[in-house]
Amino acid sequence: MSPRSTAPTEQDIILVRDSFDRLVPAAGLAANLLYQRLFELAPGLRAMFPEDMRDQKRSLILALAAAVQGLFELDRLVPQVKALGARHARYGVEPEHYRIFGDALIWAVELCLGKTFTPDVRRAWIGVYAMLAALMQGGAEDAITMRAAE
Repeated sequence: MSPRSTAPTEQDIILVRDSFDRLVPAAGLAANLLYQRLFELAPGLRAMFPEDMRDQKRSLILALAAAVQGLFELDRLVPQVKALGARHARYGVEPEHYRIFGDALIWAVELCLGKTFTPDVRRAWIGVYAMLAALMQGGAEDAITMRAAE
């Protein structure tokens, strides 16, 4: 997955929301595939997660759904995503983990959506994920700075 330097467009957001709606019936499969791929790409990350991944997978799908639904209301979404990033910093998530996770996410979404995962949909997902990951990393950096100041 390559980073993007611009925020997602309105059309990107529509593509992600529409494709996410198509993904919802396969959400469990998507979560299974995502974590399978994540641990293939970075086996060392497995230790950061509980042995039983059921709650983790549910949390992931709920967080993705909230983020996707909030894309048209960024003023409300940004603080939530930054707070999520701050929590992830406490779990030991490092900046390079966001790229690996993004690669696994795009791979899983593509597998689940099949031929409807067009190049435009791929570009939209990459852009939206890049924005969300940057916000999460910003929240993580803010949290680290706050702890250092205490």
